Amino acid sequence: MTVRLRPGESQDNLLRRFRKEISKSGILKAVRKKRWFVSKGEQRRQAKARAIRRARRKKSRYKRS
Repeated sequence: MTVRLRPGESQDNLLRRFRKEISKSGILKAVRKKRWFVSKGEQRRQAKARAIRRARRKKSRYKRS
C-alpha cells in the first residue's frame, strides 16, 4: 500500500491518510488474525460462541424496550 505526499501536505496528514487506508483495506485486521495458528475446530467453536453472545445481546436489547 502506498500513499504519496500531496503538495503542501504535512507529515501528520500523510500519516493520518495512511492509517485510514490501512484500516479501510483490512490489512491490519488480517495480520492480527493470522498472528497465531487456530485450528478449524477452534475457529468453529469461536464462531459459535460469538453467535451466542450476539444472540444474547440482541435478546437483552428487546427486553429493555
